[in-house]
Amino acid sequence: MFVSHAGADRAWAEWVAWQLVDAGYEVELDYWDWGAGENFVLKMNAALASGRMLAVFSEAYFDPVRFTTAEWTAVLAAKQKLIPVRIDSTPAPPVLRPLLAPSLAGLGEDEARTVLLQAVGGPRRPDGRPGFPGDAGRLRGVGGSVPRLPGSLPRVWNLPGRNAGFTGRDDLLVRLRQTLASGSRVAVQALRGRGGVGKTQLAIEYGHRFAGEYELVWWIRSEEPALIPDQLAELAVKTGAAQAGIASGEACEALTEELRTRGRWLLVFDNAEDPAALSPFLPGGNGHVLITSRNPHWHDQAVAVEVDAFARTESITLLRSRVPGLSEADADRLAQPLEDLPLALVQAAALLTDGLTVAQYLQLLQERISEVLDEGCPDTYPVSLAAQIRLSTRHLATTRPDALTLLRACALLAPEPFPLHTCTHPVTDPSPSLTGLLSNPLAVRTALRALAAQGLARIQDGTMQLHRLTQAVIRDQLTPADYADAARAAETLLTAAYPGGAAHPETWPAWPALVPHLLALEPGDFTTADGRFAACEACWYLMDRGSAPAALPRLQQLHDTWTQQLGPDHPHTRWAVNYLTRAYGETHDLTKAHALAEDTLARRRRVLGEDHPDTLSSAHSLAIRLAALGENEAARALAEDTLARRRRVLGEDHPNTLRSANNLAIRLAALGEIEAAHALAEDTLARRRRVLDEDHPDTLTSAHNLAIRLAALGEIEAARALAEDTLARRRRVLGEDHPDTLTSAHNLAIWLAELGENEAAQALAEDTLTRRRRVLGEDHPNTLRSAKQLEELAEDGSA
Repeated sequence: MFVSHAGADRAWAEWVAWQLVDAGYEVELDYWDWGAGENFVLKMNAALASGRMLAVFSEAYFDPVRFTTAEWTAVLAAKQKLIPVRIDSTPAPPVLRPLLAPSLAGLGEDEARTVLLQAVGGPRRPDGRPGFPGDAGRLRGVGGSVPRLPGSLPRVWNLPGRNAGFTGRDDLLVRLRQTLASGSRVAVQALRGRGGVGKTQLAIEYGHRFAGEYELVWWIRSEEPALIPDQLAELAVKTGAAQAGIASGEACEALTEELRTRGRWLLVFDNAEDPAALSPFLPGGNGHVLITSRNPHWHDQAVAVEVDAFARTESITLLRSRVPGLSEADADRLAQPLEDLPLALVQAAALLTDGLTVAQYLQLLQERISEVLDEGCPDTYPVSLAAQIRLSTRHLATTRPDALTLLRACALLAPEPFPLHTCTHPVTDPSPSLTGLLSNPLAVRTALRALAAQGLARIQDGTMQLHRLTQAVIRDQLTPADYADAARAAETLLTAAYPGGAAHPETWPAWPALVPHLLALEPGDFTTADGRFAACEACWYLMDRGSAPAALPRLQQLHDTWTQQLGPDHPHTRWAVNYLTRAYGETHDLTKAHALAEDTLARRRRVLGEDHPDTLSSAHSLAIRLAALGENEAARALAEDTLARRRRVLGEDHPNTLRSANNLAIRLAALGEIEAAHALAEDTLARRRRVLDEDHPDTLTSAHNLAIRLAALGEIEAARALAEDTLARRRRVLGEDHPDTLTSAHNLAIWLAELGENEAAQALAEDTLTRRRRVLGEDHPNTLRSAKQLEELAEDGSA
C-alpha cells in the first residue's frame, strides 16, 4: 500500500505507515523507501501501480500545487482503490466527496489505530480464532519503538505554548524533520537568522507539530550560558537521572549519560549566541538538538539552517489572517517596506487592528520608524524589532566599538553588499578609528564576526550587507553627533574602496559593487576631496554605460549641495558642474548643458586664467556643447584655440591634448573639411596608439572616428577593415553591450551594406538593435537610429 500525504503532514504519514506495517501490511512511504539519487517520478509511478493507495486528507493535501493532486487524480483515473482518512475538517474536492473518509482528528491513539485499520481492512468478520491480546505486533516483536499519535505530548515536556497565529514555513519544517530524522551529524541543527525572522517560533512549531515523535522535549533559554546548567539539572530530575538537590554540574553529567542511552528526545537551545559556550552542553547520542541563534558561526557544533524572511505570499497570508478586511494589495504594500520580516509584520498587524490605516502606518514608517517598530510587539516575542536592534548596538558599544562604527557607517550606505575586502586605497583620514581598523585584516574579521553574532549584518566573501529595515532603524536611532561620526566613517569606507578613475578599464571590475554606495551617501556627508571626487566618478561610470538618466539627478544633488556648502567657484563644485554638463548633454537637454559649460568656462578664466589645465578642460567641453546646438563655426574656433593652448601648456602627446585633437577633427568634418579632418584624425590615432596603447578606450575612439573619415572620403574597404578591428577590440575591452561597442557595430553595418554584404549587415543591425533596446531603452536616439537602419536594410533587401 502506498501512503500518499502532503509534506506538512509527515508526522501523520509516519504514524499511519508504522501502524499499517505493525498490522502486517506491506507499505511504501517516500521518506522511508526512496533514497537520494532515485527518480522521484518513476518511484511514484511504481508505487501507484500497486493498486492501493491510502491518502491522508488535510488542508495541505488538497493544495493544487502539491504532488498529492497528481497522485489522487491518477488513482481515480486508473479506477484503482483509494482509501482516505482525514486528519482535519477540510472538505475534499467534489469528485472525492462520495468516498467515505473516516476522521482520526481528536481521537486517542488506540481509537485512531482502530479507525485506521478498519478503513484499510474494511468491515469483515474474523475467519479464525482471534489472537491472544498479549501477542506483540510485528514491529513490536523486533523491538520497534511506537511513534505516538501526532499532537499528543510526551510526559517530559516544557515547550512554550504553540503560536495559534503561526503561518507558513511548511517546507522548512518538513526539511528540518527530514534532516533531523536522517541521523548522523545533522541531528544537531542550528536555526540561524537575523532578529525577528521567527527562529524561536519555528522551533516551537516544530516541537508541537512533531511531538508524537519524541518521548522527551525540553526547552532551554540560552542567551545567558551561565543559566543553562540549572535548566538541564531540572530536566535530569524530571527524567530520574538525578535526585533533586544535587549540584547542577553533577546533574548535567548524569543527564548526558542518560540521554546517550535513549532515543526519541529533543532539546531546544533558544537564543544561543556563543557556540563555544554552548558546546559543553550538547549531549550527543541518538536524540535531536535544535539551536536558535543570530550567530552564523555554528560549523563545528551543528549544521546551520538559514531562516530567512517570509515569501511574499506568506506575508500576505499572515497580515490578512490578523487584520480583518485587509486587501491583498494593501497587505503587499505593507510587506514590501517591512521586508517580509515576520516580527515586523506581526507588529504592523497589531497597530492596524488598533485602528491605524494602511496609509497612516506607511507614513509613520517613513517618518518615525524606530517608534513604529517599538509598538505592537506580541507576547510571543520578548522585545520589539526596534528594541532588539537597540540592545544589540548597546552591546557592541561596550564590547566592540569598532564594529559599531562599521555598522553605523554601512547604515548610511546602500542595502547592498559592501566590498570591505577592497578597502585598500590610501585615504584622507576623516574617521581615524575606522582607518585603524581597515589597516588590520584580523581586526576587521573580528569586528565582522561580532556583527554577524548579533544578527545585524550578513557577511559573505569579504562583503558586509545590512538589510534595509535594519539600516533604517539604526539611522533613526542615531543622535546628531552619532550621525556625524557615522557619515565620516562611511566616507572613509568609500574612499578606501575607491578603485581609480572610472575611465580606466583596469578599474571597471571593482566599480559595480561600489557605485550603489557612492550614490547612497547624502551629498552633504562628503567632506574630503577624495570622497567628493569618487562620488562624481560613480556618475561618470554610469554615463559611460549609457545610464546618464540615472546619473543626472544625483549629479544635480551634488552640484546644488556643494554650491550651497562651498560656493560656486570651489574646485569641488566645479567638478560636479563638469559631470552635470555631460549628463545634460547625454540626456539631450542641450540648452542646459551649453549654459553650464559657458558659465564654467567664464568662471575658470576669471579665477584660474586662460591657460590653466582646468580652464582648458572647460573650453573643450563648451566646444562640444556648441556643436551639439549646431553652432559649428563657433565650436571649431574654440576647439582650435583649445588645441593650440593644450599643445603649448601640456605638450603634443598629452592625453588631454589628444582629446582636443580628436574633437577638432570631428568639428572640421562637420564643416565639410574632410581632408583636414582625416589628416588630424590619422595623426591623433597614431599618437594615441604610441602613448596609450592599441586597446585604450581613447585609442579606440580615435580609430572609430578615423573609420568615419575614411568612409567620407569614399574609402569604404579601408573604413570597413578599421571598423571591424575596432569593433573586435571594443567587444573585448568594453564588453558586448557597452554603448561605444554598439556605436561601432552600427557603423560597421552601414559599411557592410554599402559593400553589398546585405545579409551580414542585417544580422549585425538586428543584434545591435536588440542590445540597444536592452541597454539604452526603446526611446533613446541611438536605439531609434538602429531601428531606422534595420528598416532601411529590410527595404533594400526586399527591393
